[in-house]
Amino acid sequence: MKASIVFSLAFGCLLAMPAVQAQQSAAPAGSTGQCKDGSYTSNATKRGSCKGHKGVKEWYAADAAPAKASKKAAAAEAAAPAAAAAPAAAAAPAAAPKKSMAWTKPAATAAPGGGPGMVWVNEGSKVYHCQGDKWYGKTKHGEYMSEADAKAKGNHAEHGKACTP
Repeated sequence: MKASIVFSLAFGCLLAMPAVQAQQSAAPAGSTGQCKDGSYTSNATKRGSCKGHKGVKEWYAADAAPAKASKKAAAAEAAAPAAAAAPAAAAAPAAAPKKSMAWTKPAATAAPGGGPGMVWVNEGSKVYHCQGDKWYGKTKHGEYMSEADAKAKGNHAEHGKACTP
């Protein structure tokens, strides 16, 4: 009984193989899968491949490892040849950590300068902070200027809250 079920399943898979191969052969060269909307993807991993295309319909390539493991493996592979090629590189400082999208704490002390009528403009985000704000003078890259100058240079107030009424 079990043998006949196993045989039936194996036979069914053999019959389905030509259909899958025909679908894969119709796919553009380098495609790793087909999305539910009919488009094709060439992403290396299935995760996120058909985002915005209603998901993955058929995946042709086998994922080698989960995304986190593959990133770690890629980093290890990249580090190995570099360490072997240049022993002096070990004395060099480590690479900067990956920037996080999470909010961090402001610096303990504000940058020198500022005062009444001045705002602190964060050069990276183009947001300016009013005196008394926890980020006033405390972001990594910024400068003090008048609120009018900040607006003239295309900066905007934090959460749309202007400093002067």
